[in-house]
Amino acid sequence: MNVMIFGCGYSGHAIAEVFQSEGHRVSGTVRTAQKALELAARDIKAFVFDGSPFSEELLAELREITHVVQSIPPGTEGDPLLKLVSGRLLELCPRLEWIGYLSTVGVYGDHGGGWVTEETPGSPILGRSIERVDTEDAWTTEGLIADMPVASLRLSGIYGPGRNAFINLERGTARRIIKKGQVFNRIRVEDIGGAALFLAKGNMGGIYNVTDDEPGPPQDVIVEAARLMDIEPPPEQDFETADMTPMARSFYGANKRVSNAKIRSAGFQFRFPNYRMSLAEMWSSGRWRG
Repeated sequence: MNVMIFGCGYSGHAIAEVFQSEGHRVSGTVRTAQKALELAARDIKAFVFDGSPFSEELLAELREITHVVQSIPPGTEGDPLLKLVSGRLLELCPRLEWIGYLSTVGVYGDHGGGWVTEETPGSPILGRSIERVDTEDAWTTEGLIADMPVASLRLSGIYGPGRNAFINLERGTARRIIKKGQVFNRIRVEDIGGAALFLAKGNMGGIYNVTDDEPGPPQDVIVEAARLMDIEPPPEQDFETADMTPMARSFYGANKRVSNAKIRSAGFQFRFPNYRMSLAEMWSSGRWRG
């Protein structure tokens, strides 16, 4: 495979690593020349792309790629990549076989703590999640026109080396916000990479929840990380009276349990199916710092 990752950031790095581990060629885009140097240090062929028309170098690369992962979030004006490739996908990428789109479980909205699956109708409550639904649909349409599979990976809260409760506890920024009945799913970043490779190798399209097995209260993760560090967790704070930014508070407006049964039944095996084993691995290996 010759894989291009548009928006090769935290998740993109993990996706690149797992494809590279099987000998596949990986290229990626970032917004600045400095970030391009960081990709090159990871043996990822780097291109600068900020939504402007493709450079000649990037156009040449697109003619060679066989797989695309789109990780750039849409803005109020839509998906910046779609604007440039819509209706021209096979003209620009004549060897393309598969598209993966990184979406979010935020598209399901609030279900009062109930379970949701890929069959659950989307009812997003936040603007950024509404944009994701529209973009998923648009990529699906492009795939139908080009007669190729498009997989939408709906991701839950992403964490892993360099982004986790240990880091927050060390920095003193971890907070134990208590909202009765509130649960979240989460996903270890390496499992995002594994899921993308699994779907690409299987030439699989459709919607897939890429999330852990165990939705749970966010404060429990903080307590478990503090236990492993052998420190006291931060004090509990009531959600109703806690000093939070509007953005932080908005995340608590969607309460649901997200099922990963579909991708599991297809044969994918998560390396880190719950936060306890994942935190224990990061702590014991020392990889939590990134």
